[in-house]
Amino acid sequence: MSTAPVLPPLTADCASCAGLCCVMLAFDKGEDFALDKPAHQPCPNLSADFSCAIHDRLDQAGFPGCRRYDCLGAGQRVTQEVFKGKDWRSHPETLPAMADAFAILRRVHRDLELLAAARALPLTAARSAELSRLLSEANPADGWSEPALARFAQGDHGARVARFLRGLRDHV
Repeated sequence: MSTAPVLPPLTADCASCAGLCCVMLAFDKGEDFALDKPAHQPCPNLSADFSCAIHDRLDQAGFPGCRRYDCLGAGQRVTQEVFKGKDWRSHPETLPAMADAFAILRRVHRDLELLAAARALPLTAARSAELSRLLSEANPADGWSEPALARFAQGDHGARVARFLRGLRDHV
């Protein structure tokens, strides 16, 4: 019997990130955000140490969308694993590559969260083996690098995850 792949933490650790969600994501002024912010531009509330200057009062300041957002750990993984602790402020040339890596790892971590939930289902041996393969592919034992993420993004993993999840209807 094979052992289940060990997954990375699927929770945000903002102290280990370089404020990627506060830079990479765009948001529109409305009930979730008090202002318009284009993608790849730092939020005006992002402090020099990558913390949020208004974190303790997000709702009152008009940013409840920030409180509800969760990158599922993709931000710290990009910062610490893929870019080895570099940040876009000290190394501005990394911003485009960090943006690409963040977009890819957000999707990967969303898929990992769904696949991890499938572990609790009474799956057939074949489905369990497929689940283990999908989990391992989305979480390589030697970690992620920029080239590995780019290759992964070119593949069909997302489509295979979607097919696998649709196939679980009989198990739910």
